[in-house]
Amino acid sequence: MKNGHEGKAGGSGNVLISWIRHILALPGAAWAYATGKWHAMQASQSMLESAEPLALPSSSTAKLMAAWGKASASPGDPPRPPVVLSNDEEALIARIRLETEELNRNNVTRTEGYRNLYFRMPELHWALLAHMVSRNGGWNMTDLQGEWLPRLLNERQRKDVFLFLERANRLIFGDAYPQLLLYEWSRRLGRSLFHLLPAFGVSSFMEPVWRHFWRDGDSAMLSTALIVNEQHYIDERVARHPYFEERVLGTMFFGLQSLLQMNAVFFPYRCGMDNRGEELQLAGLILERFQSLDERIEFGKRLYAMLFGIPRVLDGVRNFAAAVKHTGSRADYASGLFQPIRHQPPERFYAEKLLGGKLKPGSTPLYSPPLHAAWGDHEPEPPETGDWFRGPEQVGKYFQKLTFPPNFEITNEYGLLLNKLELAVLAAQRGAASPLA
Repeated sequence: MKNGHEGKAGGSGNVLISWIRHILALPGAAWAYATGKWHAMQASQSMLESAEPLALPSSSTAKLMAAWGKASASPGDPPRPPVVLSNDEEALIARIRLETEELNRNNVTRTEGYRNLYFRMPELHWALLAHMVSRNGGWNMTDLQGEWLPRLLNERQRKDVFLFLERANRLIFGDAYPQLLLYEWSRRLGRSLFHLLPAFGVSSFMEPVWRHFWRDGDSAMLSTALIVNEQHYIDERVARHPYFEERVLGTMFFGLQSLLQMNAVFFPYRCGMDNRGEELQLAGLILERFQSLDERIEFGKRLYAMLFGIPRVLDGVRNFAAAVKHTGSRADYASGLFQPIRHQPPERFYAEKLLGGKLKPGSTPLYSPPLHAAWGDHEPEPPETGDWFRGPEQVGKYFQKLTFPPNFEITNEYGLLLNKLELAVLAAQRGAASPLA
């Protein structure tokens, strides 16, 4: 236990567990939950019937393994000679750096950058995946200042979680976006420019992948490699960073991450506009252990397989991404359930609003602010330098196959998560009679 505030959060968590067990023990609630799970499984199976599996050809993997063997450096090897750049290449590097910096201001600008780039070059599957994951990151950021979390976490805890989410979001964009732009410029100029990747500090792991993509156009192989690269890139810089291990990942409240929804990724593939949110449908997955590098990579691969291998999910997500600009508010996809503006000050004690994951009749929508109302732009420390890649044996296991998750229709599960979060607030009030933090 780190401090008094975290002890309070832990006590609330214990009250919450017993409270949820009590609720789920009620016959009606247990039946509704079981029925919802059954319908979700049926919906997942129905969508899987039209699924188109994504392949990672063993021949492509073998070629890349050989190329990675040549690209990797062993301890004691002399440094590679610097690349001699032309004036045009130096100008292009400066231009890409400037565009990346401008779009890396906050989650909204990053998310929009991914979206625009994907619709310019839809062969870059990873850009759409990154856009949707970045949307989820923004929603998690604004939840920290929304309806419920200010009643469960104190201001310092919320700021630490925001910095954790922001750093991961920002570092991935700063590493990956220059790579995507370099591909776009290669297309414009009609020649490979991937020898410029080291100028952006990109791992030596990625240059063979981009050259392979330039020749073969293998979107699945490129997307998998980008998932592997970005999760390795943030592993020591975020997931195992001492500050975040102590202030976020190692704390009592992060043990309730499934309750706080920070380990869930939702893809809205149908969004309704009625005031009960009846048409909202979500595909998604829940990550069990963020600290595990292998689990994060496999999680990303399953999200990718679901997004680009299941036509109904891809069509719905593409339509949503094209039509709905990201603001950071959950009202982006459920405008009947969430509102981006709080029309009245929050009550000292929270009154229950949900019934079965839906608003109770007469209840006002849940407050979910846009990003600009929740957090200002944050100027972070520059990322640590260094290349994570040591050799092909480090990555070969990630390129065996892409598999569909058996159950991914998560609309009912999302409603349950909302109910759990509301119950946490009610339980905290019952156990400690706690006002706003």
